[in-house]
Amino acid sequence: MIGRRSAVLASLAACLALAFMAAAQGADSMPEDFVYLRDVDPSIQQDMRYAGPHNFTGAPVPGYGAPECVLVRQAAEALKKVQAALKPKKLSLRVYDCYRPTQAVDSFVAWAKEPTDPAAKAAWYPRLDKAALFPDYIATRSGHSRGATLDVTVTPIGAADPPPEGKSCIAPQDAHAPDGSLAMGTTFDCFDTKANTDTPGLTPIEIENRALLSAAMQAQGFANYPFEWWHYTHQPEPYPDTYFDFPIRPRPSGGSE
Repeated sequence: MIGRRSAVLASLAACLALAFMAAAQGADSMPEDFVYLRDVDPSIQQDMRYAGPHNFTGAPVPGYGAPECVLVRQAAEALKKVQAALKPKKLSLRVYDCYRPTQAVDSFVAWAKEPTDPAAKAAWYPRLDKAALFPDYIATRSGHSRGATLDVTVTPIGAADPPPEGKSCIAPQDAHAPDGSLAMGTTFDCFDTKANTDTPGLTPIEIENRALLSAAMQAQGFANYPFEWWHYTHQPEPYPDTYFDFPIRPRPSGGSE
């Protein structure tokens, strides 16, 4: 009896170990209903800021192993429809961030606790202290980690993509932002009230451009986050209570183009 009981316990332990390994592997793998945006619509421009150094942390962010936009399929398909509506106007979407692993969110929280870098402050949060970035701009959890949220702007098709200048994110803009996209009043990831979707002090062209982006996105089921003109979430979210942490890896070869 003891031998049989030991065998049963050993078998149960083996099953639990296999289940744990499978769960761990699944947590590290992209779910089947997530897609690379490039496979859904390669015409949408991608400037994935957290995969490189041009972001408020000054370095590539953990979890971003490739400069690829990853989203749940329904959000990617809706974004394709937005792009189709903009093309007759000779405009294109440009995405800055899409799915964001929770490890990246954790790194943002850690960054916010570090001493202030004067150069970073001048560029990204010129009128705020780091302590004031919680919780409106940086939080311990991000909707990006649920897979249906992205950061996006509009740019003329064929427009030059000049290198980043590192100026203040609230510096005056003319017809275009420093990266060649349409002028929106601030650059992406600007920690300032001027980045609020509805805010005083914008020029008529900046107001018009924000309204253009908002109307195009809302027409396909995207809702804006009022503190950031670039931040949109497709509704309804398929994973409203799930925060994923699988890393963004290079897009597999052989994907559709």
